[in-house]
Amino acid sequence: MTDPSTAGATALARIRIVLVGTQHPGNIGSAARALKTMGLSRLVLVDPSRFPHAEADALAAGADDVLAGAEVHASLAEAIGDCRLVLGCTARSRRVALEEQPPREAAARAVAAAAGEGEVALVFGRERTGLTNDELQLCHGAVHIPANPDYSSLNLAAAVQVLAYELRLAALAGIRADGPEALATPAAHAELEGFFTQLAQTLDAIDFHKGRAPESAMRKLRRLFLRAGLDAKEVRLLRGILADAQRMARVAGAGPDATASSGPLSEGPGIG
Repeated sequence: MTDPSTAGATALARIRIVLVGTQHPGNIGSAARALKTMGLSRLVLVDPSRFPHAEADALAAGADDVLAGAEVHASLAEAIGDCRLVLGCTARSRRVALEEQPPREAAARAVAAAAGEGEVALVFGRERTGLTNDELQLCHGAVHIPANPDYSSLNLAAAVQVLAYELRLAALAGIRADGPEALATPAAHAELEGFFTQLAQTLDAIDFHKGRAPESAMRKLRRLFLRAGLDAKEVRLLRGILADAQRMARVAGAGPDATASSGPLSEGPGIG
């Protein structure tokens, strides 16, 4: 197969494949082999059951460099903290409603985002149970491989191979960073999570939920803001608004006498 263009190869270098809670070390080795055959090199492991392991080494079959370079993290949030786009591979619909794309469209989106100098992650879950709802909440979108519905049990390494192949095709196609993903650098995952934490605190401070459980509203708000593709400047603007809302909630809680001494509204952190 022809080598990707320089731009395509650079984009592939910004894409990491993340395996969460992998139970069988052989799958880690096979995944490393799947990546190397398609010109990918960044393997990230989140809380693997057994790694390093001789079975992983054996099944890597020449992709020892990919295996040796694998990063290991304790949590998914830690593994994707600097990513601008995170896509979770899932076999079935769950309560977390994410935009779903087939592998080819997801790969094109990933390569376009990476070509725009953003770090990108494709996340795969555990062999038996996949990704949890909480883990899917951290993703911008979902990838679903349309396997045979009568026998849809796809091996983890095989699923990695499917996505790695599609990523290589997208890179070979010379996708340029001139689409919506490249209009501005999206906010990093850690920046978004900081915003969501402050948003939840602010909604509590202004008694938005009125005694109702906050989980449903936060799920919908997460989807809304993730779909918007906020950049770092927009996140700072929103956090500045939230900071003022929190301050005014504190003033209201302190009584009318506190208003006069509260001073002018601040612009919050990093606006402008």
